Amino acid sequence: MEPLHISHRKYDAMIGTGGVGAGIFFTLNGMHTLGREESRSGHIIDRKDYCKLHIVSHYVKTLMGSSFEVFPIAKVGNDDVGRNLMSEIEEIGLNTNYMDTCINEKTLFSFCFIYPDGSGGNLTTDDSASSMITPEDIAKAEETFKHYGIRCIGLAVPEVPLNARIRLLDLATQFQLYRIASFTSDEMDEVRNKGILKKVDLLAINLDEALRFTGVFKEDNAEKIVNDAIESLTMINSDLSVTITSGNTGSWTWDSSNLNYQTVPEVELVSTAGAGDAFLAGMIAGITAGLKFNEAQELATLVATLSVTSPHTINKGIDRVALRQLANKTNYPISESVTMILSPTN
Repeated sequence: MEPLHISHRKYDAMIGTGGVGAGIFFTLNGMHTLGREESRSGHIIDRKDYCKLHIVSHYVKTLMGSSFEVFPIAKVGNDDVGRNLMSEIEEIGLNTNYMDTCINEKTLFSFCFIYPDGSGGNLTTDDSASSMITPEDIAKAEETFKHYGIRCIGLAVPEVPLNARIRLLDLATQFQLYRIASFTSDEMDEVRNKGILKKVDLLAINLDEALRFTGVFKEDNAEKIVNDAIESLTMINSDLSVTITSGNTGSWTWDSSNLNYQTVPEVELVSTAGAGDAFLAGMIAGITAGLKFNEAQELATLVATLSVTSPHTINKGIDRVALRQLANKTNYPISESVTMILSPTN
């Protein structure tokens, strides 16, 4: 794998917590909505599903290279799924000092069902090893937070309990890390009411999560959703930066003063699962590489776009070379700074 070309790196490490797990994809026969007592035929398809922390950590490590440390704070079960995930995590070079295997718990697992038109949903275990992450588990990494300090990114993403993620943001605040977080739509009321955003430097959400934060449950105008969300978010934290993704519609970034919209390159879509997490990883890599916020958005867009060309939620073919080839093939306009970090080896 070929990492980015970076002359001056802003950060040296990332410490994050979130879900680590796997899943299977099942294609249903028939378009009608699955009924409560219905039996439906279908077939399992060859797609590997991964969870948020694993996806983001994988891409960040791949793009930043071996000298950039990534510390997942996570738990897996004492099962084949957990053992396979640990093997993949070790293979890519993530630091497993703060990863535990729970003897009596199962690894986080999802059953994703897909209708013939590509729509669908998923069923995810809520009593997995990931749900066992506690604030005390986060505190075990305090020395690493302290060691890296302002040269480190603190990442808090879903699929572990919110109180553990808040503890990570507290430690990141104490030791002056750059704090990045995302939350589910169902968590938005609690996020707003508890003032959690005051502990966040970059919030990464999708359009539905942005809508839910505004307190509105239906709005068809994407631009209005974005503007209303930015207004609501910055009333709580005026220094907050925000990324809002919306599939093939594109993305918006707010760098605490300017709003920027970015389209996406046209590619043959295989699966959109994990694209939002790939986008976040691209943003982290771009910020770490010292890119301006809108330039990091360009890199993130390329990472997310390339991710949807794979059936799996981690596209293991993504690296500097593949991203440059995508930009060239689609004639996607990128800034000089992004061109430089994607440039071929001299």
